[in-house]
Amino acid sequence: MKNSVHSIVAVIFVTINLTLSAQVPEGYYAHARGKHGAVLKTALFEIIREPDVVSYSQLWKAFEKTDALRNKKVWDMYSDHPEEGATYHFDFRNNRCGSSRAEGDCFNREHSLPRSWFKGTKLLESDLFHLYPTDGYVNNRRSNLPFGEAGITYWESTNGSKVGQNTFGSYTKTIFEPIDEYKGDFARTYFYVVTAYEDKVHQWRSDQIGGSSYPGFSDWSLILLLKWHREDPVSLKEVRRNEEVYKIQKNRNPFIDYPELVEHVWGDTMTSQFQPEVLTDSFLEIECSPFERWLKGMSDLIKLR
Repeated sequence: MKNSVHSIVAVIFVTINLTLSAQVPEGYYAHARGKHGAVLKTALFEIIREPDVVSYSQLWKAFEKTDALRNKKVWDMYSDHPEEGATYHFDFRNNRCGSSRAEGDCFNREHSLPRSWFKGTKLLESDLFHLYPTDGYVNNRRSNLPFGEAGITYWESTNGSKVGQNTFGSYTKTIFEPIDEYKGDFARTYFYVVTAYEDKVHQWRSDQIGGSSYPGFSDWSLILLLKWHREDPVSLKEVRRNEEVYKIQKNRNPFIDYPELVEHVWGDTMTSQFQPEVLTDSFLEIECSPFERWLKGMSDLIKLR
């Protein structure tokens, strides 16, 4: 039995390596080498700016490549739970939203950065790096609320996402809190957005993001997103999605390729130069513990195509 278990685990890890490898083009991040802090953020902006986005109407079709579960259903971070699964699934073609009255009715195109925050930034209207297919009803409950951590819960979705009063830091208004398993995904999404649109951020206004090109976040929000990034490491889902979006938009999320970039731009090593090692083809090189990699790999691999 022990040998069988070892063989199964070996096959799983081989599968991870063969199907979900980071395919960063040679020299893609060369311009970022040796920089740190705000200068590094600007260097990344120059690399990933002006993505070749699809139209808003074409997002439905793009989601079939970027957000599919192994069963070909929609991977919805507002209804899915990596350990427990989802209580319902959406079909890509037949469950697109017109309107929704309850959870499970349909899915729509969620701007994780609400539209009202970035008026006038045309490309961001359909940039796949911050657009996700999500339950239409949960999306409506989220509305244009910032992300946060609910100390007092007003409403909770079937997968545990919450609307409630924020108790993180000094911010006490109503927020939306995704489940722990996807908090890092949304944090790295926001790090991408304020970087890829660095020249527009100063025009944006919200309690969470905008107002200045650097850091691009309100104080409480930056601390929160750094926490989420550290506690929820890059997953196989994100690696796969990064590759699929790159095929479409011809740009990448650098904070998925090199998670340590977050620290060099905003975090503990923001005064230290970014000196990337050459990425191998193995996701298992991503900076998190072997046990974390195993857990996240097992959870994601079950669902991935």
